[in-house]
Amino acid sequence: MDDLVKQALAKWPNVPHCYGWLGLDARGHWRMRDQQAQQQQLPGEKIVHAALLGFINRNYAQDERGCWFFQNGPQRVYVNLEATPYIARSDPQHGFVLQTGAPLEQFEQVYWCDDGTLILRHADIVAQVDDRDLSQVLDALHVDGQPASNDALLDWLEWHQGSLTLLHAGKHIAVQPLDYDAAPSLFDFVQRPQADTDEDEDED
Repeated sequence: MDDLVKQALAKWPNVPHCYGWLGLDARGHWRMRDQQAQQQQLPGEKIVHAALLGFINRNYAQDERGCWFFQNGPQRVYVNLEATPYIARSDPQHGFVLQTGAPLEQFEQVYWCDDGTLILRHADIVAQVDDRDLSQVLDALHVDGQPASNDALLDWLEWHQGSLTLLHAGKHIAVQPLDYDAAPSLFDFVQRPQADTDEDEDED
């Protein structure tokens, strides 16, 4: 977190939190959601300003509820997540890079979801792979130690036949099946943060 942000928090510790105005889509784009976007359940306008993106990425964190937020000076701006708290893109140097720009060179768990998405986990980082990069990831999948053919992959997806692994950094990492709707509870994150009762009372 930026030093200026920490100083603002110390100076103004009781600024009300903000909900619904910032989103992170499934391709790692930060989106500004005005009242129209919120009312019509739209994703919002993609943020492209480089300095603002850097500021958001440096000051992105989660609270004790599993809700993710951008610390904008003294105010927490909670984030609506279309997918997971992080989005990973393939990278020739690091393997994967998160939407914050941080490399994801290691991960211990891989999940193939019933909707076709792939989720990587390293410690507290839970990252869905950008769908545009899935074709590259498919080339690294193996069934029973052999490169996964289309038939073998379909058999695993439908019947979980064989042992599916992802070859990454010279290691075979087991791929586990997952019901996509169960991801938030399994990984303890909230996709649509809401103000709790105490916050509402404080604002009154």
